[in-house]
Parts: sequence; C-alpha cells; structure tokens
Amino acid sequence: MRDILSFADPDDQKPRDPMASAQANMRRQLPKRFYEQVSTGERDGAFHVLLDGRAVKTPGKNALAFATAGAAALVAKEFEAQGEEIDPATMPCYRLANTAFDGVASDMQSVLEDILRFSGSDLLFYRADSPRELVERQRRSWDPVVEWAERLAGIQLNLAEGVIHVEQPRELFTALGVHLKEVDDPVVLAAIHSMTTLTGSALLALAVRKGELTAREAWDAAHVDEDWNISQWGEDAEAKERRTRRWAEMDAADRLVKALAG
Repeated sequence: MRDILSFADPDDQKPRDPMASAQANMRRQLPKRFYEQVSTGERDGAFHVLLDGRAVKTPGKNALAFATAGAAALVAKEFEAQGEEIDPATMPCYRLANTAFDGVASDMQSVLEDILRFSGSDLLFYRADSPRELVERQRRSWDPVVEWAERLAGIQLNLAEGVIHVEQPRELFTALGVHLKEVDDPVVLAAIHSMTTLTGSALLALAVRKGELTAREAWDAAHVDEDWNISQWGEDAEAKERRTRRWAEMDAADRLVKALAG
C-alpha cells in the first residue's frame, strides 16, 4: 500500500543516474489537451469533473466521483488551467484523487494502519540536544502538538534526543485509530496520508485535519531543522525547488480535505 501512496513527490520515482534521468526526460511526452470546456456536474449523488460534457475517470477506469461540489471544482480548475499539453505534475488535487480512487478506496484499513505506523516514530518525538537555538525552535513548534496529542490520548508521550527509537504507549495508537476510523472518504484518508509522509509526522497531519493547525503551520513545524540549517549555511536552489513542489502537494491535500468537509 505504501507504494500505491507514494505520489507525494514525483521526483522520488525518477532514475537517480543523471544520464538515465536526462534520457527519461527526453522520452517524456505530455498528452495534448483534447478538450475545450471544463465543468462539473452531479450524478447519482456524486460530483464529477466534465470535459466537454464527459465525466473524467481515473487511470484505473474508476469514476472520479466526489462527495462535494467544492472538491470536484478543485480538480476542474486544474484541468482548466492546462495549456496545449496536460501536465499531471501541475495537477496535485487530480493526482491525489486518482490515488484515492484507484488505491485507497479498495483497502482503507491498510492506509489507516500505515498512518499509525508513522506515528510510532513521529518526527516530533525526536529532538536535537544542541545547538540551543535549534532545541528551542523545536520546543516552540513541536511541544504544543505533542501536548495536544497527549490530551487526545490521555497519556504522556516519550521524547528522545537523537534518533534512537523510543516506544510510545499503546494508548496513542488506540486514540489516533479512533479518529482515523471516523474518516469514510478515501480522498480524505489519502490526503491525511499524504500530509503524514510529506511532513514525517502523523501528529501534524491529524492536527491539520482536526483544525488544531493550519497546513502552513504544520509545514513550517516539519521544516524547523531544515530552516535552521538554511539560516546557518544558506539554501540550495535544487532543494528549494523540491520543497516548493512538495508544499504544492501539502496544500492540495489540505484544500481537498476542507472542500470535502462541506
């Protein structure tokens, strides 16, 4: 299931060898835009994206059928924004929906369990022991989320300095599982999984889902270490571009969750 859900960063699927990567890029041909009008419509209680009046389907030939008009409108806007060619890399809501309907919908329990596994080694549990400024940045950004999770589960979580694994109380997984079980829409569950993998933190993803944090606040919290390093050494252009693409995925997941909330 993790393989099905690895849509967050298209670059993760590209060949690592520079020559192979260049050759792959030369071979890559984007499909031509074949439609003129983009709209949305309701059918059988679900909302569809229509291209010249025909409903869009996923690559797996499943119906791209959303529970709300707002969610369908987000994907329709991405189709409308395409030029002469259709570039899926610029359509994060559409790609997330495809993953949801082609993968998540058939086995939501596995996706739920994958998120719970992430929470066992959550980013927020592992702290730096120095320098003092980084320790303080982590404390300010991460402690409120950890405290929220502790109240949610009625327990005290275990924090560690460094990367040595620390076990968390079983009650954490029980409490998070209860809240994840409330999610019955595969797009929402796929979005939570996406935010989890993008941030390295199930707690941050669930805090966004529950309205405890905005997506931007969670994103900034997930990048405390990276931002501290940038402040010391400067920012690499390639890393900046990659981070921008990944934020687009995070933002798309958040917008779909909000749209599906009605």
